[in-house]
Amino acid sequence: MRIADRTIDLQRPPYIIAELGVNHDGSADQLMRLVRGAADAKADAIKLQLFSADDLLASAATLAEYQKSAGESDPREMLRRLELPIEVARQAIDLAHDLGMHAIATVFDLPLLPAAMQLPLDAFKTASPDLVHKPLLEALVDSGKPLIISTGAASREEVQRAVGWLAPARDRMALLQCVSSYPTPPEHAAVAAVRDLADLFAGPVGYSDHTTALDTGALAVTFGARVLEKHVTLDRTLPGPDHAASIEPDGLAEYVRLARAAHEGSWHADPNDERLGAPTKFLLPIEADVRQVARRSIVAATDLPASHVLTMNDLAFKRPGGGVEPWQAELLLGKPIEFPIPADRAIMPDDVID
Repeated sequence: MRIADRTIDLQRPPYIIAELGVNHDGSADQLMRLVRGAADAKADAIKLQLFSADDLLASAATLAEYQKSAGESDPREMLRRLELPIEVARQAIDLAHDLGMHAIATVFDLPLLPAAMQLPLDAFKTASPDLVHKPLLEALVDSGKPLIISTGAASREEVQRAVGWLAPARDRMALLQCVSSYPTPPEHAAVAAVRDLADLFAGPVGYSDHTTALDTGALAVTFGARVLEKHVTLDRTLPGPDHAASIEPDGLAEYVRLARAAHEGSWHADPNDERLGAPTKFLLPIEADVRQVARRSIVAATDLPASHVLTMNDLAFKRPGGGVEPWQAELLLGKPIEFPIPADRAIMPDDVID
């Protein structure tokens, strides 16, 4: 796999992504400071999140427990505050390139993908909850760009299924082990599952790290991780949903140093480290909350009258989960609905007439 000028394989040091996420808090200045902090820490890439609150959330959306603990009270208000305008994203990408880093983005919404395709991005990454969002995954495959796929809050069978959908992009794709808990307690880090992903996928694997330790990436490297992702903030005490589960730039510099030392053989893992966990990929109970809140259901894109025959234009894919998952959209197409369905309500199996 290559991202721009960089080949990612076992012979080279791990590729380390500074996930800036929503830690810009809606401030362009804060975002640029994060980019510079990632460069000072010698990360290989930054990652941005591109989303629209209205396209991402249905009216039934709720907050995850970690977001409530961070002081948030309304999911739509939170995400609207944290939306990243495309032109500000472009400035961050240009700065990353000027500082010698690559720029990657997670695009959460299909309607945003055309605009994102106009940005000088080096790769796309998917969020863990979208491992079941087949329409989005297929659109990203069609982009032709390198893809990095996270697998948090997913079963082994769901990972296998998604790898099948992504087969046309196998030679430009990496698969990341991830635990969707913010922060992830060390006993639930499940680092050893990186090797299981390598058995599922004949390509680079890695670890998306939500622990607060600075050497979890190094541990993952000893288990075959070639790509690492770590959330970065300017200040872990800032208010906001992700700061507490992130590390500051000085910590990222140490994280990078340790991960590269593990690659060189000068950092050694403890075989009894509690962060290793079971050697297989599986869904952890600690991920249940994020899985419910952040996965998506198929909802009505507009008000739909009774007897209307469903087409793809009638469907939107929004949080929360619990309804028909996006990968099942094809099962609804061409079928009439029995009763009117208002816009933004989940379309359930009993709503359609077989």
